[in-house]
Amino acid sequence: MTAAPVEVFAALGDPTRQHILTVLGRQPTSSAAAIAAPLEVTRQAVEKHLRVLVGAGLVRSVHVGRRVHYVVRPDALRQSASWLAEVAAGWDRQLANVKVAAEMAERRAVDR
Repeated sequence: MTAAPVEVFAALGDPTRQHILTVLGRQPTSSAAAIAAPLEVTRQAVEKHLRVLVGAGLVRSVHVGRRVHYVVRPDALRQSASWLAEVAAGWDRQLANVKVAAEMAERRAVDR
């Protein structure tokens, strides 16, 4: 499942979810209880945040026996970063065009 950049950025808009992704980035897999332990939130709150991250394609759940562990899925983040880079490149091109037009206008004004 590939999430749209808007879903990814919306999921990343919450500091707790950002922290959860950081924790999962340091550990190959972790349960909601293990993620909640150092945080000042309940396991249930972490599970709600994890559902948002799963929905955005940033995390996937893996059943290990009766436990559910969560793993980062960096593809959605990479794809969103790539999309953002494309948007930035488009703006850079537009700004370069504006600069060229302004320089040409300045030269014409000086030549008069």
